[in-house]
Amino acid sequence: MIDKLSAIKDKYEYLQEQLSDPSVVSDMNRFMKINKEYKGLEPIVAAHDKYKLLLERIAECKEIIEDGDDPEFVEMAKMDLDELNEQLEPLEEEIKVLLIPKDPEDEKDVTVEIRSGTGGDEAAIFAGDLLRMYERFIDKQKGWKREEIVATESESGGYSKVIIQVTGNNVYGMLKYESGTHRVQRVPKTESQGRVHTSAATVAVMPLFEMEDVEINKADLSWDTFRASGAGGQHVNKTESAVRVTHGPTGVVVECQDGRSQLKNREIALQKLYARLYELQQEEHHKSISDLRKTLVVSGDRSSKIRTYNYSQNRVTDHRIGFTKYNLTDVIAGALDEFIEALQVANNTEKLKEMEDV
Repeated sequence: MIDKLSAIKDKYEYLQEQLSDPSVVSDMNRFMKINKEYKGLEPIVAAHDKYKLLLERIAECKEIIEDGDDPEFVEMAKMDLDELNEQLEPLEEEIKVLLIPKDPEDEKDVTVEIRSGTGGDEAAIFAGDLLRMYERFIDKQKGWKREEIVATESESGGYSKVIIQVTGNNVYGMLKYESGTHRVQRVPKTESQGRVHTSAATVAVMPLFEMEDVEINKADLSWDTFRASGAGGQHVNKTESAVRVTHGPTGVVVECQDGRSQLKNREIALQKLYARLYELQQEEHHKSISDLRKTLVVSGDRSSKIRTYNYSQNRVTDHRIGFTKYNLTDVIAGALDEFIEALQVANNTEKLKEMEDV
């Protein structure tokens, strides 16, 4: 464990140096990425320092006891050793959790999409309630920011669909557990008989992937030359200045005969190829987001719920882990911390089991 923690501290110190490097400071995107990784390692480094100090103090106490020169010192050392050993096991468990490999997507910013499901106007009103719940939760998080991207209001005063973008530290790591169907049980304002209705809304939390520059391996390119045709003058038409480039992995083919020289046409063709591959990457990115949404939200049906909000009982139940709290008023006001923490603990417990089984 010490070796793992020491390696992480070395990485932490390296990132700290990078943050003061002028070339990093001048590149805002690079600086923000490094700073995010640096901040993410802070809890582990703090635990490392605490653990190392604890082990040193335990070793000192054992040394005093083994020497046995001064009975009074030995007695004090034994008392200190008992207290230190009591601190050791909880700290080791905390470190084990911190060392669980993080989902690489956890640090990403997200879009949160809320749609009304089964229940008509009441479902749309509930979608609006969920939006305000998340807005209040987001506003309490240090350094988080939110922006409304799409909002389709319903005549009832709620939303049929609303999308917000959230940026900050560990946003996806905290909000990813919210994806699924949320069910509400309450008496709608429009209900004259006082009957409890059950409605639903879906939530999809999707990480924002960064569209990095397209990297092309030159070994994947095959070039052909041919004689240009059409307008362009005698020189263009009589020499093999036109070029054709094929990208092997994707099969994308680009031709260019606009330039007066083969060299210029190669440059233009390469730029066109970059643009085409970038478009393909964007299409694949959007498709992956669409596929992700389908896996996050099974349907807007009330039966496929992850969480129920029961107003008459002031109860909120997360069905995935059987976690219930009787503080619905607080939860709807943005107090989601206990639910997110319980889900994180359950997830970490499963990961620890997997690590121990390996």
